[in-house]
Amino acid sequence: MDVDKLAEDLLKGKRKALAKAITLIESKNKKHEEEAKKLLEMILPHTGNSVRIGISGVPGVGKSTFIEAFGLYLIENGHKVAVLAIDPSSQITGGSILGDKTRMEELSRREEAFIRPSPSGSSLGGVARRTRESIFLCEANGYDVIIVETVGVGQSEVKVAGMVDFFLLMQLPNAGDELQGIKRGVMEVANAIVINKADGDNLEKAKLAKKQLENALSIFMRVDEDWKVPVLLVSALKKKGMEDVWKTISDYIEIKKKNGKFLKNRQRQEIDWMWSVVMEGLKSMLENNQKVAALSKDMEKAVINRLTTPSLAAEYILEGFRKSLCKGDAPWID
Repeated sequence: MDVDKLAEDLLKGKRKALAKAITLIESKNKKHEEEAKKLLEMILPHTGNSVRIGISGVPGVGKSTFIEAFGLYLIENGHKVAVLAIDPSSQITGGSILGDKTRMEELSRREEAFIRPSPSGSSLGGVARRTRESIFLCEANGYDVIIVETVGVGQSEVKVAGMVDFFLLMQLPNAGDELQGIKRGVMEVANAIVINKADGDNLEKAKLAKKQLENALSIFMRVDEDWKVPVLLVSALKKKGMEDVWKTISDYIEIKKKNGKFLKNRQRQEIDWMWSVVMEGLKSMLENNQKVAALSKDMEKAVINRLTTPSLAAEYILEGFRKSLCKGDAPWID
C-alpha cells in the first residue's frame, strides 16, 4: 500500500481514503500495523480539531434513530459528522452484525456524513480495538463532530467516556424500578442524560422519569464542580430536541475551554491511550513467548487439578516471563 498517497487523499477529505485507512489500522497483519503507524504519524498534526461525543444506552433506547436525527441536524447547521458505531461481537464465533448503516439510512446518504460500524471483538468495555485511532483519522479527513456509539453494556460507558469530550447517556421514558437499573458509575461519567421517545403517550412518563433522574443526580456528590448534569427530553423519531442537545454540548465545551480543563482532559486521555497500548503489547508478548506458553499450559493443568490457586499460577507465569526477558528471550532482544 502507498501510505503517502493514502495520507494525501485522507487530508484532501476523500471518504474512500478514510474507509481504507480505518481498515488498515484495524488489521492485525504485521505489515499493515507498520503501515498504520506511519500513516498515524503523518496525519497527527491535522488531528484534534473536532468535538468528540460518546453516546451510550441500553439496547432499544433508540441510539441509532437519535444519532441519525442529531447528525442530520448538525449537517443542516454546517457540520461534517462521522459516526463510529461499535457493534457487539459474538464471544463464540467472533461475528458481528454491523447493521448501523441500514439503521441510519438517511444519514448514510449524506455527503457530509461518514458512518463506520466496527466489531468490538475481544476488546474490553464494548469498544473496538482501534476506536481512538479511528477518531484521529476522521479528524484528519475533515470531520468536526465525531460520534462514538457504544454497545451499551458492561464497561462500555466508562471506557468510551475516557476517549471523548462529552458523554451522553440515553434512557427510556420509564420511571420507578427502571431507575434502579442505572449504575451509579455510569451516572457519574455522564455529562448529560437524554430521555428518548418523549412523545405521544410516553410524554408524561418521560417527564416523570426526568424528575426522578434529576432527584437522583442531586444526591450524588458533584464529580464536576463546573457542570450540573442536565436531563433532556427528546423525540428522535420526530426529530425534536436536537437543538437543546447541541446547545448543551456546546455550552459544556465552551466552559471547559475557558477554564483550561478541555486540553488537560485530552492530554490525560492520550496518556491513558498510551498505557492501554502498552498493556495490549505486553499481552501479545506473553502469548507469543514460547517458554511462557509452555509454562502457561503447566499452570492451567495445575489450576484444573487444584494443585495451586489461579492467582499463584498467574504469579508463576509472570515470573517466568520476567526471567525470559532477563535471559534475552524477548522478541525485541537480539
